[in-house]
Amino acid sequence: MNTDRIYSVLVPTIRPIVRATNRPRIAQFEAAPLAARRVVFLGDSITQGGFWDAWFPELLTLNRGVNGDTTTDVIHRLDSAIFKPAAVSLLIGTNDLHGKPRERILSGISDRTHEIINRIQDASPDTTILLNSVLPRTAHLAARIQELNAHYRTIAQKTGATYVDLWPALADGLALHKEYTQDNLHLVSAGYRAWTGVLRPHLAPFAVSGPGEK
Repeated sequence: MNTDRIYSVLVPTIRPIVRATNRPRIAQFEAAPLAARRVVFLGDSITQGGFWDAWFPELLTLNRGVNGDTTTDVIHRLDSAIFKPAAVSLLIGTNDLHGKPRERILSGISDRTHEIINRIQDASPDTTILLNSVLPRTAHLAARIQELNAHYRTIAQKTGATYVDLWPALADGLALHKEYTQDNLHLVSAGYRAWTGVLRPHLAPFAVSGPGEK
């Protein structure tokens, strides 16, 4: 079964429903007190599914992942997602790949990701930004994802963000490792362990306590 072909047909149809179910979560972000100097995990459902405070007890973390988000969605909610963060771990773009046809254009995805980073830097110049590569999915999308990640690497070079290449840790050939996923898109616990293992050295400078002392 080629799940990526199914997502390409199914997701644009159900996206309005997904966005409606996300409104309470986004409203909570908007109502929450502003908290500066946090490590913010920003992205879509892959980020939302992470237990970041448990995995990084030495950090002051905020989970600002929202199920189904595209680069456009993050741009629209960016003001409520972050406030002078110490660091931002950004993983975004995979949902654009199975969005509406105009959303799937790689140059557009990279331009919108570039805009996200520019807006974070304009609002908080001292923030460290970790731009995670888009995760592997199935071989069907491998070439497009690798091309998009090449754009992301260039964006990081231009903006001074840190490009975090997740492909070596999570890919098995051209696809997401089978032990790391059940649907060729989202991560299970083993996949999150692989991701956090890559992130940990980049986030070590932002520790505010020893593990378990948060």
